Amino acid sequence: AYRPLRSAPRLNSLITAIAIELILQNLMRVLPFVGPNPRQYPTMATVNFNWGLVSISNIQVVVIVLSAILMIILNYIVNYTKVGKAMKAVSFDMGASSLMGINVNRIITLTFVIGSVLAGAGGVLYATAYPQIDPMMGYIPGLKAFVAAVLGGIGSIPGAMVGGMILGIAETMVKAYFPAPQYADAISYCILILILLVKPAGLLGKKMRVKV
Repeated sequence: AYRPLRSAPRLNSLITAIAIELILQNLMRVLPFVGPNPRQYPTMATVNFNWGLVSISNIQVVVIVLSAILMIILNYIVNYTKVGKAMKAVSFDMGASSLMGINVNRIITLTFVIGSVLAGAGGVLYATAYPQIDPMMGYIPGLKAFVAAVLGGIGSIPGAMVGGMILGIAETMVKAYFPAPQYADAISYCILILILLVKPAGLLGKKMRVKV
């Protein structure tokens, strides 16, 4: 789906990604061994730890710790390994990267593999915290992940983490103190619109000059 569009505008790739997402989700819904009905996901017994006004469960601790570890590993791969430097080079200029001896097809494949592994890990952690799965379960978290990435700055791994934390805190505050907690999801898109108007590069993103 993506390979024929490598030289096309990025909007084409975005539309293709949405189309493939819908195809895969609905394919899983019609397959007899998957189906559209939610299923219970096995998870660990919940144990709560209380420190005054602060309460956190063992599942939340596991999710936070493993997410931080995965983020650190990803940051190390991207910034301190040859593969990561090749990824940056290919994302900046595929033609020049190929001339410098980088196997562009191999790097793109590795990038998709790493992204898929992280997405799978995220799905497991999400299902551990909210133990009910269905083919459409990744839709809203995927949209919020995109908002978090834009908020923190596209291309910045720490920025994506900061953006995710800000979104999480904002949604929790809306649910706790807003008279209509069902609007918690809407706060993500309001933040996205605001950041695009005020600081399009994101909180930790950098402006890039492109010669034309």
